[in-house]
Amino acid sequence: MKPKFVYHGSMRKIRGKLLPRQAKDLGGVMDNSQTGIYASDSKEEAIAMGILKSRGIRGSSIDMRKTNGVSEIKDAVIYGGNPRQKFFYLYTLPSRTFTNIPQGSPQWISPKPVKPIKMERLPVSEYISLIRRATEKEKEEWNKNYGKKK
Repeated sequence: MKPKFVYHGSMRKIRGKLLPRQAKDLGGVMDNSQTGIYASDSKEEAIAMGILKSRGIRGSSIDMRKTNGVSEIKDAVIYGGNPRQKFFYLYTLPSRTFTNIPQGSPQWISPKPVKPIKMERLPVSEYISLIRRATEKEKEEWNKNYGKKK
């Protein structure tokens, strides 16, 4: 069932409409998936994404799960860098033009520009607890897979 609203986290304050873009994975690599506005039915995931996409983060990942139909963060990890922003933005969007990808996941995409219903400026410091730092072993694995140097 489609939610009434979906959420999008961003490091940028956007005036007007959010515009569709080619996706990048959290390692900064262009993704072969669809061009669109990516959002989540989970406010918590959108908040974590707003932080993980902040300036200063060189590598990150997020893993979601659904429990009793509710999306929640299983694990959100920073592999390199630190958020260099004090604030990020959370956008509440109407779900009208969004489709669920893949079906049953917390991820939604709209191929069309979307005007936010609400924009919130949130402090990174109040939400950083949603994210953890990678262990040394996890950093090594991430660096190996994405070709990053320490």
